[in-house]
Amino acid sequence: MTGPHALAILVMLLWAGCYPFIAMGLSDAPHLTFAALRALLAGGGLLAIAGARKCRLPSSAAEWGWICLTGLSMTSLGYFGMFHASEFVSPGLATMIESLQPMMAAILAFLFLGERPRLVNWTGLVLGAVGVSLVAAPKILAAGGDQALNGMGFVMIATGGVAAGNIAIKNVSASVDASMAMGLQLVIGAVPLALLAAFGPDPLAITWSARFALSLTVLALPGTALAYWLWHKVLQSLDVSEAASFSFLVPLIGVSAGAAFFGETIGGNVALGAMLAALGLYLASSRNPRTSPLPGRRDH
Repeated sequence: MTGPHALAILVMLLWAGCYPFIAMGLSDAPHLTFAALRALLAGGGLLAIAGARKCRLPSSAAEWGWICLTGLSMTSLGYFGMFHASEFVSPGLATMIESLQPMMAAILAFLFLGERPRLVNWTGLVLGAVGVSLVAAPKILAAGGDQALNGMGFVMIATGGVAAGNIAIKNVSASVDASMAMGLQLVIGAVPLALLAAFGPDPLAITWSARFALSLTVLALPGTALAYWLWHKVLQSLDVSEAASFSFLVPLIGVSAGAAFFGETIGGNVALGAMLAALGLYLASSRNPRTSPLPGRRDH
């Protein structure tokens, strides 16, 4: 296992742990207010670190463009879908559906970054997606399936945002410091969330309980600030398609968390789906030659 691979695994652990903490805090604040607070707290923390380190601001229109795209896709769309999905689907199911993201990211990287995964990599992505489908299908068809379908729709919005955000981060990862780029995109992405929250009922109806404070702190700092900083580092070294394939770890984490904390049953389809997800990760992350070198990194 290489250094970037280890960092990618750590990011997946951090992100997989987000849904239970979202569910924990949802009853204490409006969804979008909660999402905006998470992004602002995380972004503000990263920008404080960037300021203390005297990191330069983005200096070109292209850098600002990619950072804005990251904020609007990965943070605005990602959090909009993620926080609403938690109202309809269990944390375990949500984390599993979200791991369809590697296939979407690989297709976007193929189209916009010139990445050329090998057949074995595409095979791994397909196997991982099949594994996710095996896990999700029984719950969608079960009683309350309409709610599960609504939840899936929101998760797919989040997943599409994350996939597009990965392309944007890749384009800026070699030229802008991680704390500066990720801090800016989080603050930018928080603006649409705050505006949407303002038009909702009682946007400031927050119960500042110990439970909500814990949920917000865990989501904003390790779950967002640290995770995004690490992900920026991962994308400096790995192709988007290879890095995104580590999301196939999320079903394995989701199965364990769902069974341990939410009483979810691990049936045969879940076990088979998890095994396919693990095999998909192994095949999809097999190293392939880089086809489009990144621009030279500048000093910050």
